[in-house]
Amino acid sequence: MKTDVIVIGAGAAGLFCALTAGQRRRSVLVIEHAEKVGKKILISGGGRCNFTNLHTSPDNFISGNPNFHKSALARFTPQDFIELVKKHRIAFHEKKLGQLFCNDSAQQIVGLLLEECRRANVEIRVNCQVQSVDKLDDGFIVETNQGRFESESLVVATGGLSIPKMGATDFGHRLARQFGLKVTQTKPALVPLTLAEHDREIFSPLSGISVDALVKFGKRQFRENILVTHQGLSGPAILQISSYWNSSEAIEIDLLPDADAELLLVGECSSGKELKTVLSQFWPQRFAQAWATIKRESKPMRQYSNKELRAIAERIHRWRIIPNGTEGYRKAEVTAGGVATNELSSKTMEAREVAGLFFIGEVVDVTGHLGGFNFQWAWASGFAAGQSA
Repeated sequence: MKTDVIVIGAGAAGLFCALTAGQRRRSVLVIEHAEKVGKKILISGGGRCNFTNLHTSPDNFISGNPNFHKSALARFTPQDFIELVKKHRIAFHEKKLGQLFCNDSAQQIVGLLLEECRRANVEIRVNCQVQSVDKLDDGFIVETNQGRFESESLVVATGGLSIPKMGATDFGHRLARQFGLKVTQTKPALVPLTLAEHDREIFSPLSGISVDALVKFGKRQFRENILVTHQGLSGPAILQISSYWNSSEAIEIDLLPDADAELLLVGECSSGKELKTVLSQFWPQRFAQAWATIKRESKPMRQYSNKELRAIAERIHRWRIIPNGTEGYRKAEVTAGGVATNELSSKTMEAREVAGLFFIGEVVDVTGHLGGFNFQWAWASGFAAGQSA
């Protein structure tokens, strides 16, 4: 079978690239190794798919080249995808911080993509495993368990390493290396952090408790909730900082970002209440008790000197934790790192040294923040490649 474009991977980026190329009247075949398309879309946003973010900007992405993603994001914006959502009469809402979700189900986004592919005469094959890929003078040969396919252009949209139970593999990275492209160091991103055994023993019983906080690492900081888990810490602020965190270094958490902890504590200095009781006015009671325990702080307030209260306030605003790791790709929402951006055209996503070979979506070294940004990168990079493949 010969076709103009083969897209390997039927996730968000792959399907969007396919429908875009199909709209140019290119013949397109999408190959998906799983039994159905869009599996990661279906579980996103708690099953409602956080399909974009109104406040998307290049600053919401991490890459070895901070300028690479600007071109694609500028040429296909959140408003462009929103118009498509409206065209398909999918009801949606803004949850917070510009995050847009379907009112009903993530299945609606998959349905939108499949309907647009159908209209563009895109052929999709599931349960189709790639066995080998070879370059011809004028295109590519892809050998699969469903036969041999030839194409002029080949688009790799196979995602990263996150959530292997859903079929994630390093196929895209291996294919890049096969054709001589560099792949940057990969790591789990948007992932819960684990604590050392001593800290875990204290906090593990609090699993499920959430606290509003400002989490910092280096020059980066995120203000949202942190969530205690059996293994350590999660929640939006922790997931965000995990993409920047380097092993063995401390993160810093401000547990009272809207208040002056010293003023609050000094105001209670004549009280007979214990510190943990005072803190429970601002945090869940069990969290306050655990934090006081880990800091070896728990006596009546009147027994503290002003110097001691100042030191406690400092620890509240600058709670330093050295995580002992992450929960890995098993729990990571995305993979940081991937096909090096200097190997690709920022306008078309085509490999500079291999004509007709494109890489899009999560397989590329572009990682979005939490909140719909990775979907916007999928649409934008898919659109860029689909305009050229």
